[in-house]
Amino acid sequence: MHCETRSHHGRGSHHCGCGQDHHGGSCGCGCGGGFGRRFLTKEEKIAELQEYLENLQKEAQAVQEHIAKLQEK
Repeated sequence: MHCETRSHHGRGSHHCGCGQDHHGGSCGCGCGGGFGRRFLTKEEKIAELQEYLENLQKEAQAVQEHIAKLQEK
């Protein structure tokens, strides 16, 4: 499995082959964690922030849909 550590706004995040995002720790899948990079290139940081923004936008859409569904009742 492939593992790496990333930083989201100063918080460590463990990504491994199990598909989970484990902020500040390991998933316990036995991947071992290994070496984690502390610094990202400018391009990597931009890509990470774009992914973060996309996830926020999807979450906002889901909240809006949930509110609309609750208001129907």
